[in-house]
Amino acid sequence: MASVGAQLTSALRLLAPLLVLNALLTLENLWPTLWPRLSPRLSFELAMALLALCAWTGWRGAPGKWMLRALAALSAFWILARYIDVTVLAMFGRPLNLYWDSRHVLSVLRMGEFSAWQLGLAGLLLLALPLLLHALALFCWRLIAQALLQLPRARPAVGATGLLLLASFAAHGIDGRDTRFFFSLPVAPALARQAELLADQLLPGAVAAQLPPSPRFEGQGLSGLAGADVLLIFAESYGASTLDDPLQSGALAPARARFEQLLSAGGRQVVSARVRSPTFGGASWLAHAALLAGVDTQDPGTYERLLATQRPTLVSHFQSHGWRTVSWMPGLQRPWPEGLFYGFERYADAGGIGYAGPSLGYWRIPDQASMALLHAQELAAPGARRAPRFIVFPTLASHAPFRPIAPFVGDWARLVRADAYAPQQIARALEQPSAWSQPVAAYIDSLDYTFQWLGSYLAGPAPARLLTIVIGDHQPLAAVSGKGASWDVPVHVISADARLLERFEALGFVSGLAPPAGEASVPMDGLTSLLLAAFDTRPLSASAGE
Repeated sequence: MASVGAQLTSALRLLAPLLVLNALLTLENLWPTLWPRLSPRLSFELAMALLALCAWTGWRGAPGKWMLRALAALSAFWILARYIDVTVLAMFGRPLNLYWDSRHVLSVLRMGEFSAWQLGLAGLLLLALPLLLHALALFCWRLIAQALLQLPRARPAVGATGLLLLASFAAHGIDGRDTRFFFSLPVAPALARQAELLADQLLPGAVAAQLPPSPRFEGQGLSGLAGADVLLIFAESYGASTLDDPLQSGALAPARARFEQLLSAGGRQVVSARVRSPTFGGASWLAHAALLAGVDTQDPGTYERLLATQRPTLVSHFQSHGWRTVSWMPGLQRPWPEGLFYGFERYADAGGIGYAGPSLGYWRIPDQASMALLHAQELAAPGARRAPRFIVFPTLASHAPFRPIAPFVGDWARLVRADAYAPQQIARALEQPSAWSQPVAAYIDSLDYTFQWLGSYLAGPAPARLLTIVIGDHQPLAAVSGKGASWDVPVHVISADARLLERFEALGFVSGLAPPAGEASVPMDGLTSLLLAAFDTRPLSASAGE
């Protein structure tokens, strides 16, 4: 009985530390917090480490202290890497870029407005956590090694299990089979990706060699704008499905008609085209970078490399010609170190645009109120008294799940006050059911709202000479855009300057809000060169040349 009891104790000493290490190596993020959560999956890397240790104990006996310490150090490093990888992805919506993000840690901390004691506590935790994890991992590996030595008959079973797991991992994808469904994503590929990114950035000329060429900004002028303000609106999830899908197109036809009537009332006209977005259903930053830098960012790696360069952009181009550049980002609720690449003179996020009204849903700030604050702070003063503006404004209303939708307010002056919306208006908006199960109707309503408030602004308080460019960043999620939808998005150029619009028409735009059917021939990064050509006054063949 003592022998059976000893074996059970040894088995427990083997399984318990393995469960602890597996839990730490497969943890996920409890979004939207920084806390981890357990995941019911296996760590492939832990299984391989156990297989190697099992082979060592069967061949050489007890592992040395150096081996256990090395395993513990590697385990602690792997656990921290796992936590950082899954947490950054969950919190920022993108994978970690160690080269870029590490350069801006201090800027992020400053933007977070942390107190001294919070920073001190975080510093102590950063120092203590690796030591605690190493101590815990060393304790676990010692128990595992002792158990393997005390259970010699179990070593073949442990080794065979490890080999089976290795075979299952290696067989993934054969005949389309998923043989990794019970594994957590390994940490090694994420670390290899960071090494690749670091090599790309640190090797001389590596970034420039891997990036597509930029448009020719040098020598291009902005004389065709004659000092007009430029408002570039990225309409969230405004895709070509609104033109190609009969249901969506028909439902939005009245909104588009009212929008054109409002433009006409404000003395403005519109020309439109289609462009191909580098992304679909999300990852809006890829579309923003493609248009602002004129670089194809369909590969996220290209986007990450781009951020580490000093490539010219539309922002720097306008700035060099005397325009004040503004990034108006009401949806940005966390630090955005990547934005430093563009070099805007002003970055206004959710906390910096001055909204004092009631919150509405996850995104908090209705688009119309954002536009009212933007107008009051940057566009209200007569153009003769200030520098012209180049403003980039991504909207939020048509972001999934498309609800709640804010009520339209006819009094634009009210929207800058704390009583921008009456309590009953907010209550009615929040009563709208979630749109995840049936999103199309809510998506249409959100774009109807966008056409309504933007048309009202352009027919009312907007500067008379304002040039407005409205472009979809990407198609909506597939539940809305449909199976096999293209990656196309509409782009509308709105102005009271007929000569400027004629230049756009000469470049392939058509009058009205409905560009011709058919897939776009120009990618979003190609639109940058068209804009540069249209903004100049030279003959288009010269200004559009390379």
